[in-house]
Amino acid sequence: MRNLLSSKYKSEGFQIRQYLKRLSLLSSMLVLTSGFSIPPHKSMPTEPNNRDVNSSEVNKDVLYKKIEAYNEQFKIEPIDAKVDRVWKAIPGYNGLRVNMKASYKKMKISGEFDKNKVIYKEIPPSVHLEDLAPEPIYRGNPQKPMVAFLINVAWGNEYIPKILKVLNDHQTKATFFFDGSWVKKNPGLAKTIKDAGHEIGNHAYSHPNLQQRSEPETMEELKKTNDVIKGTLGLTPKWFAPPSGSFNQVTIQVANRLDMKTILWTVDTVDWRKPATSEMVRRVVSKVENGSMILMHPTKPTAEGMETMITDIKAKGYKLGTVSELMSEKRIN
Repeated sequence: MRNLLSSKYKSEGFQIRQYLKRLSLLSSMLVLTSGFSIPPHKSMPTEPNNRDVNSSEVNKDVLYKKIEAYNEQFKIEPIDAKVDRVWKAIPGYNGLRVNMKASYKKMKISGEFDKNKVIYKEIPPSVHLEDLAPEPIYRGNPQKPMVAFLINVAWGNEYIPKILKVLNDHQTKATFFFDGSWVKKNPGLAKTIKDAGHEIGNHAYSHPNLQQRSEPETMEELKKTNDVIKGTLGLTPKWFAPPSGSFNQVTIQVANRLDMKTILWTVDTVDWRKPATSEMVRRVVSKVENGSMILMHPTKPTAEGMETMITDIKAKGYKLGTVSELMSEKRIN
């Protein structure tokens, strides 16, 4: 049996060797006649090498990484609104990030990083002014290069036209806080101020000392003023400035129930004392910083000094805006 199997294997081995010889001969003939050769066995690569990668994809990766690196270098974190021990309620301020997709889309045509083509997006804070308990507000965010004029109006009609002209000439908007009884007596002038694009706030009705008023009396003063402003100008104020800066926690709570926040000031012109105009301007401008709110009234020193205040404040790099603009979390470019 063993001999039979051995013979069988030898026979089959012989046949295989013969087959391989014929295959080799055939290969040689093909080389001689056509120049074609069968390459040696080579396993297929499992991953493409660098020459197989699409060059635009490589550029995309490099460009995107450059944009990411730029974002990490220049990103600015948002600032939450907070209650400060000294300045009380302070609004938040948006952070800044690179809009990765938009920036890449703008640069992908050239495939080159260009910081002039970077597109940014603002990142809001986690805590907003509206999230804080009712507190007075003395200033805007200290990182925001903006200043606001607060103009309390209960008298001084003769100086208002000049103030409005200077503001208009310099394309500057202010927030005027109206005494309710003044609006009732001067509806035309109130409308002129509103129509000039200025913001309107509440300054109580009869210039009371609210620190000495009860809660019902305070509510009457503030609500009556809102009612006359609404009836005359068709709007309801969202900012309240207590007359003479006199207030207590009841004042703030009442204003809050009427959907108004209580506004004080950072810098006082003390213009009602009739200081020398140049001295007043110098003192005020020297104290201005990010987020400052400047208190003033329609007086001769303010009317005469308004233009210099505007130009000098802008020369220091600050933008002028309304209280709403200053309290906004929106960044100044």
